[in-house]
Amino acid sequence: MNPSKILYKEENLRRLSFFFVLMVIGLAMAANAQPKFEEDFIKTSKGDLKITFIGHGTLMFTFEEMDIHVDPVGRYTDYSLLPQADLILVTHEHGDHLDPDVIKTIRTDKTHLILTEKCAAKVKGGFIMKNGDVKTIQGLKIEAIPAYNIVHMRRENVPFHPKGQGNGYIITFGDKRVYVAGDTENTPEMKALKDIHIAFLPMNLPYTMTPEMVADAAKAFKPEILYPYHFGNTDTSKIVELLKDKKDIEVRIRKMR
Repeated sequence: MNPSKILYKEENLRRLSFFFVLMVIGLAMAANAQPKFEEDFIKTSKGDLKITFIGHGTLMFTFEEMDIHVDPVGRYTDYSLLPQADLILVTHEHGDHLDPDVIKTIRTDKTHLILTEKCAAKVKGGFIMKNGDVKTIQGLKIEAIPAYNIVHMRRENVPFHPKGQGNGYIITFGDKRVYVAGDTENTPEMKALKDIHIAFLPMNLPYTMTPEMVADAAKAFKPEILYPYHFGNTDTSKIVELLKDKKDIEVRIRKMR
């Protein structure tokens, strides 16, 4: 064979090998760039519900090809790397729950946005839900539950979260009712809830609940699975200990500091 043809083939092989290596490196870098979070899968009557634990009070649910973001905040992850939202739920206006810039990042012209009245003053175009409201969006029943302080105060007679301003949300996924409480204490409205399968209850001071308050609420409405979240530096082993004899409540600790 002509030596020049041999050299030509060898050069082409080297180039192909080089481009293949670059492609593999690029794919590996892209995979490594995706945020890594703990995930749980819950079986429902309409398929699996995937829960992604992003951090603090921030969650993402994936269900029937829908991506539902709850209190998306940029300090906990890079939202440009996460799916855009079919539905966004914001519990209240504090900066660790409401991030208008992140909402712009994950919102499309088809995104449904649920806000409180105070949040709506900072983000336009959403649907306001008040305490007690019920709405169905893309087949998901959503209930707005009061979220407020009874005991813990910013100053005398001024609670960290006044009654009537913040929401928790119950979202029904198939046959499972999931309660994301927002920033609240163990209120009478919370303790009166029925048929809650999964509950996310906040557990950090001075803004929300002590482990004892969380245990009190859980014993009252009996969720099948309890996720303490938004717990800061609280020792999560305390809630496990307080509920160790409640065999009908499974306490799951995830990275939600």
